[in-house]
Amino acid sequence: MTVTPSVVDFYLFKSYPINMSENKHQDSNQEFANQRLATIRHSVSHIMAQAVVKLLPGTKTAIGPSIENGFYYDFLLPRPITTDDLAIIETEMKKIIESRQDFVKVTFNRKDALALFTGEQFKLELINELPANEEISIYENHNKDGVSQWGDLCRGPHVANTREINSAAFKLQSIAGAYWRGDEKRPMLTRIYGTAWENPKDLKAHLAFLEEVEKRDHRRVAKELDLFSTHEEAGAGLIYWHPHGGRMRVAIEDFWRQLHYRNGYEILYTPHIGKSWLWEKSGHLGFYKGGMYSPMEIDNQDYYIKPMNCPFHILIYNCKGHSYRDLPLRWAELGTVYRYERSGVLHGLLRVRGFTQDDAHIICTPEQIESEIREVLRFSLSLWEVFGFTEVKAYLATRPEESVGEQERWDAALESLRNAIDAEGLTYEIDEGGGAFYGPKIDLKIKDALGREWQMTTIQFDFNEPERFDMTFVDSDGQHKRPYMIHRTLLGSMERFFGVLIEHFGGAFPVWIAPEQAAVIPVSETFNDYAKKAVEQLKALVNAAFNLRITAELSDDRMNAKIRNCQTRKIPYMLVVGQREADEETVSIRLRDGRQLPAMKIEEFASYIQQRIESRSLEL
Repeated sequence: MTVTPSVVDFYLFKSYPINMSENKHQDSNQEFANQRLATIRHSVSHIMAQAVVKLLPGTKTAIGPSIENGFYYDFLLPRPITTDDLAIIETEMKKIIESRQDFVKVTFNRKDALALFTGEQFKLELINELPANEEISIYENHNKDGVSQWGDLCRGPHVANTREINSAAFKLQSIAGAYWRGDEKRPMLTRIYGTAWENPKDLKAHLAFLEEVEKRDHRRVAKELDLFSTHEEAGAGLIYWHPHGGRMRVAIEDFWRQLHYRNGYEILYTPHIGKSWLWEKSGHLGFYKGGMYSPMEIDNQDYYIKPMNCPFHILIYNCKGHSYRDLPLRWAELGTVYRYERSGVLHGLLRVRGFTQDDAHIICTPEQIESEIREVLRFSLSLWEVFGFTEVKAYLATRPEESVGEQERWDAALESLRNAIDAEGLTYEIDEGGGAFYGPKIDLKIKDALGREWQMTTIQFDFNEPERFDMTFVDSDGQHKRPYMIHRTLLGSMERFFGVLIEHFGGAFPVWIAPEQAAVIPVSETFNDYAKKAVEQLKALVNAAFNLRITAELSDDRMNAKIRNCQTRKIPYMLVVGQREADEETVSIRLRDGRQLPAMKIEEFASYIQQRIESRSLEL
């Protein structure tokens, strides 16, 4: 069926000279560059769809947006494809690019658009959801004779002609499954991911970056270092910590507790389940039920496994009366919670169903709120610095559509958060509508060694639960008043934090948290006894509180093989011992990066490594 368009125009998005002062208009130039790159990627996604439809007749197309660093397109294919097909699709895409096709924007009314996409079930669904009188735009690819080669439902924009795309600056990367519109009850589609850049040099740099990301992938590194595992057969999204991962976790949690006591916190422990009325009263069943698991029946009562710790902390607060002199109360808990996540989004340690929050609640008077938020910011920044994260940015999240509380209280809370950020000199952006249903919040995002941004710390205002649970304190005027409450996590969840930490260091951890801190390597089995003796002496000499994690490598492997094995395990210090070391009661020190330190007496090395552990040094 031939459909005559009602309007035809050419959408041009060409380069133009930028006559701007570099300093004054740097942000504008960057914004233009980002828009230009997004437009190229969106255009390449259309070219990929055009190629797939030609190569695989009967393909149904869904959507194909540009995304960070690339693009994807979702298809319902007539047959499964593999990564071997990607090279064939790329070849066809290059032919399309080199044929210099124009991107032409054509607008239709609803009736004609529906006729044009007869048989394309996903496009028809999208068209039917548009307002009745809205003009519908389709981008067609026209050859040099002006004949349409392919068209797609799209708002644009696109480049004017495929010649604006460098055929050597894109690559198809992977294939994945994706439910239509993210709904597990809808068809499973095939998603093809790709990346596209202005020039081959940028593409090469991005692919090198991805190689480094792959090398640092926390799941891969964790397997090499034997840190944790997951077991689908026993339950997806649940983490099994191995001895080495457990050692790291103990070191970090012990440090976490020390810091909290030092900063005026008390540590709580609360149950894993609670009756349904508790979650009804807190508002979680009303606002967060989709993230909670189905109830279990105990003594004819519905119980829910906890998705959060806060209602339990409030119950403890309400056990007795409180005066303004008691406040602020800073209560922290390493509390394990459980939240439902779709199986398709689970990802190692970074997206799980059961995790331990480094959770805390600060209960204070209205007058204390701003200073308490500042204290949390300072606490968080100092903590991140210890772990080697020095680039931190704040995001101020405002009221979402579904929320509770008077607007005046939201405005006042938002102002307090803003003042605290300003006082600490942090740069920040506004996250419109990103707050929780019960209050605005500050999110702190850190940058890792590869420049990737991770959202970690959250400082969350709450004037909902104090109201719901009738929390009060007696003020200096003798009146019962409502306290303010701040929810706060610093590391976020221990699981996600560990995932970020693994990738930040690539498994080469600072000695104080390394699962194996040192290994004594005898040059031959003749010196096994001295290696064992050195291990025992070092354990005895280093402060027992640090629980030195050191082993003697007594396998039948040659010395060089033992060294390579220890380097693979990313052990910070390899202490090589032979005849000279046995005679002089010393150790020869090799670092995991291949550098050598001067030989030391056992007592000297004990002092050296203890200082590195005690100071939590990032250097070996």
